Amino acid sequence: MKRKIININEEKCTGCGLCIPDCPEGAIQLIEGKARLVSDLFCDGLGACIGTCPEGAISITEREAEAYNEKAVMANIVRQGEAVIKAHLEHLFSHGEKEYYNTAVEYLTENNVPIPEHNNSKNSGAQACENQAGACPGSANQIIRRDESPYTKSQPGNVRNPSELRQWPVQLKLLNPSSSFFDGADLLVAADCVPFAYPNFHTDFLTGRILIIFCPKLDSDIEGYISKLSEIFSNHEIKSITVLHMEVPCCGGVRVIIESALKKAGKKVTITDKTIQIDGSIKQ
Repeated sequence: MKRKIININEEKCTGCGLCIPDCPEGAIQLIEGKARLVSDLFCDGLGACIGTCPEGAISITEREAEAYNEKAVMANIVRQGEAVIKAHLEHLFSHGEKEYYNTAVEYLTENNVPIPEHNNSKNSGAQACENQAGACPGSANQIIRRDESPYTKSQPGNVRNPSELRQWPVQLKLLNPSSSFFDGADLLVAADCVPFAYPNFHTDFLTGRILIIFCPKLDSDIEGYISKLSEIFSNHEIKSITVLHMEVPCCGGVRVIIESALKKAGKKVTITDKTIQIDGSIKQ
């Protein structure tokens, strides 16, 4: 099968071994003075090892590889003790890999291995900090469960609309293209001024959608954005894309970026485009 997996540049690798502790799955070993990927089976392709490589020798690539096996990984991890189990569970949860996370917990339960206390949605609002360049608790992926009822009462006689946000983070720069919440998603791609200008942003547009926001004028790495969006479109079946941008000319770049990313990914997805005026109304 074709999937994401790490690639180690042998010429750049100095054999320092700093990447190994950040791969609790056991996919990397030092062999003949170089870090080597010893098993496709153990590499989840999430890249926790990337940020600790001082030489920039590790990257994510897409190629034919044996399918990742969470239960085989857990059999290897359990032998390494409680701290490694904890790190692995947090690693999966912070990337939004719910299926792998549940499989890992199931393995521990079936084999009577105590589940260590770790950061997840049940015991901590902040997620584990991943050892990747630029990563922090604020950028850890989370899926947010919402009550399906359309309104909640804050006080007697006072009805307010609830938040419809379904995931975290929302800034394109912080999003992980491998996050499972993109699978089968209806995307809402909005210029970051839109939610402030349009008062019914949550109820009219965000309900049931996965949100991506950025600024096509002030954000500097537009090519990087196109590449990241292309990666999202390539690796997930996106059902629809709704684009929201302000009426100001510079904001029209939101759709251009989306179309460029779709072209790069070789995908065709229906786009619904809405323009929000500065007074907060929708341009007809």
